[in-house]
Amino acid sequence: MAVEGVVELTDSNFDSDVLKSPDAVLVDFWAAWCGPCRALAPVVDEIATQYRGRLKVGKMDVDKNNATPQRYGVRGIPTLLLFKNGQVKEQIVGYVGKDVIAKAIDKHLNVVEMRPAAPAMEKQAR
Repeated sequence: MAVEGVVELTDSNFDSDVLKSPDAVLVDFWAAWCGPCRALAPVVDEIATQYRGRLKVGKMDVDKNNATPQRYGVRGIPTLLLFKNGQVKEQIVGYVGKDVIAKAIDKHLNVVEMRPAAPAMEKQAR
């Protein structure tokens, strides 16, 4: 792969590199002949750079590996699946902008502590 931090995924390494990964993993299902896939590739590379150290990014060529895409119901490409703890948490089909992908990732990477709302102060009648 051209970008550091992006792993080439195959049917044989998918379970170990994705399902058993301690990190969240974004998987890009693509094919060389797919125009939207080629358009999305640099966006996925930017995501890999932006989230380095917090997110693992992998790309799987569906023409060379058909068992895994079939297992996850990938019917159209490009398809991005976000895995966390071995489970699919997000699915994005088709070309989308970096902001859409980042928003989906952030929902699962950023743990926001929710504090209980302070009781509303009642207005005192004067």
